[in-house]
Amino acid sequence: MTKILFICHGNICRSPMAEFIMKHLVSQAGRSDEFEIASAAVSTEEIGNDIYPPAKRMLTSKGVPFTRRAARQMTRADYAYYDHIICMDQSNLRWLNYIIPSDSAHKVSLMMAWKFTNHQLPITNFENIPDVSDPWYTGDFEKAYNDILQGCQALLNQL
Repeated sequence: MTKILFICHGNICRSPMAEFIMKHLVSQAGRSDEFEIASAAVSTEEIGNDIYPPAKRMLTSKGVPFTRRAARQMTRADYAYYDHIICMDQSNLRWLNYIIPSDSAHKVSLMMAWKFTNHQLPITNFENIPDVSDPWYTGDFEKAYNDILQGCQALLNQL
């Protein structure tokens, strides 16, 4: 079983969207039993909060099922447990250094690296890899959804 943990700043917008989009894609592909998929934050700001309402509305509008959940922060135990830890942006990578000082097992990647590289594990160079658009600042949940969908489709195709 491949275990995937999606990471964003607060775990209320992009990473839970990625979690549920990926779950939906693997279900549609008949591969749900091959994956364990979750999400977490690098910060503590939103711990306990559910998915941000505009993110819920976007998932609903795209026919992506989701459940109520509580934001949580990633832990060192998560690093040991998950096979792939996929960050939404460069800032998440920097914050992740406070939780796991070293990616010695080469588990950490950027979401869009799956789309923009011919993925050969491990990816260690994230230069010129775009970030997933952050709707918290832009208000553009459609752009974030499309970035995440493309990243998840590429990820599924490569795993």
